[in-house]
Amino acid sequence: MVESTESEYIDNDDYLPSKRPRTEQSVTLYTPSATTPDDYDHVGGSSSIRTSSLSQPTMKLTGHKGSIYSLAYSPDGECLVSGSFDMTCLLWNASGSCENFNILEKGHKNAILDVKWSCDSDYIVTASADKNLAWWDASTGQRIKRFQGHDGIVNAVDTLRTSPKLSVSVSDDKTARLWDARTKGHVTSFEHLFQCTAVAYGADGNMIYTGGIDNCITAWDIRTQSMSMKMKGHNDTITCLSLHPKGTHLLSNSMDGTLKTWDIRPFVQDGGKRHCKTFKGASHNAEKGLLNCAWSSDGTMVTGGSSDKVVHIWDELSTEEVRSK
Repeated sequence: MVESTESEYIDNDDYLPSKRPRTEQSVTLYTPSATTPDDYDHVGGSSSIRTSSLSQPTMKLTGHKGSIYSLAYSPDGECLVSGSFDMTCLLWNASGSCENFNILEKGHKNAILDVKWSCDSDYIVTASADKNLAWWDASTGQRIKRFQGHDGIVNAVDTLRTSPKLSVSVSDDKTARLWDARTKGHVTSFEHLFQCTAVAYGADGNMIYTGGIDNCITAWDIRTQSMSMKMKGHNDTITCLSLHPKGTHLLSNSMDGTLKTWDIRPFVQDGGKRHCKTFKGASHNAEKGLLNCAWSSDGTMVTGGSSDKVVHIWDELSTEEVRSK
């Protein structure tokens, strides 16, 4: 079901205006322009030309039978996948009326907590409370492989931007594990002292970043299989990590009610200070949900989930909140 916030336009072909006497004059046929009333967003009494490929400014997608825990756009921008408590994932067109065209089901026995696309948009990997991960063919909706090895709930998963077969996951069993869809079992694992709740794969494939209930972000070098550095600044559990489109910075969401950005380049100015900016306005509640965060495609804005039922959007440069919906 799709709900629209715009007014509806009624085209009634049965209505014909009365005829007027014909006069001898030249007539220029009217040709509709490329923009129509539906091509404008009406916000606060002003109109601006829409650049979205959606049929309406606000779309409501329905189909899941339980809470939705994760959303992810395909790298090619054509599809959207949603993971739910109902143990299924739904695939949607990311343009037009956003039709649901496929379902990933019978791959997990508990809630799906996180979902990611492979870099070529051909595969989907899901993390579940059943302690397993699943590797899916996005075109057929069939589960290709099941990753087993975690001894606790798998809270988050991420994929490598330069390889369609590699992924990393974190779990309540205090480990982060690397997976290769071409092999059986995990490739390697990284032991933590506390439960892990968030993970991000470095852009070059040499680093992974994890966050957990210790309130810290830990960087791990895959080549040496050792901890590279630890970044401190949050005062509560880290619920999500998101890599900058250029791979230079990391965005984190935390139960302390803030989002923060971190410089993860090998050499940092300002005396090696990694923490860059803090974004305030979001909130977490007693449910302690693993709320997500994300960058805009050009890295100029950041957004994060919030327990106040509002999606907050900030300008990355000024840290000012530009919109909440």
